[in-house]
Amino acid sequence: MVVDDHPVVRDGVALLLRGEPSLVVVGAAESGRTALERAPGLRPDLVLLDLRLPDMLAPEVVAGLRTGCPEAKVVVFTAHGDHHGVQAALDAGAHGALLKDAAATDLVAALRRVLKGERVSDPRMTPGVDGRGAALARSGLTRREYEVLRLAAQGRTNPEIAESTGLARNTVKTYLQSALHKLGARNRVEAIGKASEAGLL
Repeated sequence: MVVDDHPVVRDGVALLLRGEPSLVVVGAAESGRTALERAPGLRPDLVLLDLRLPDMLAPEVVAGLRTGCPEAKVVVFTAHGDHHGVQAALDAGAHGALLKDAAATDLVAALRRVLKGERVSDPRMTPGVDGRGAALARSGLTRREYEVLRLAAQGRTNPEIAESTGLARNTVKTYLQSALHKLGARNRVEAIGKASEAGLL
């Protein structure tokens, strides 16, 4: 279910997901109240929720959805990565937060991960909350390079990283090599150490 007050966003998400048989848009709403009215009848597995709605704050909508549609995963969708409302929505029970400029493949991969039970947050978001946004900008790492490095730091192998991100194994290797190069590291252990020192992990 897509909740956004801009028709172009609602239609755009539906178009992006049209080629994904496993992700079907079952309905949409243009306001928080409408979303809370429609969600119990639609019973979506996932709700893509705009952070800025005309009638309600995102955390209120998240809380309402958690009560009225407890099985649904809620992902906040915003154009403003540093907005303090992102953290408030996550604190209210949202399962993830994504930026509206995410590439279609990244959006699909992220939604699939949320449906599997993972919490997903674009690393470019909420620099005011954990300080990583500024560190990430300084490092020159792309979002994907950072994500692959973060999973490597959790002890995951390249095949495991490929499985969880939906990327090909060779692509994971390429992102990791690029991250190593940018961090001036010779191997993944050194890269993880340097990334930790830089406040990235």
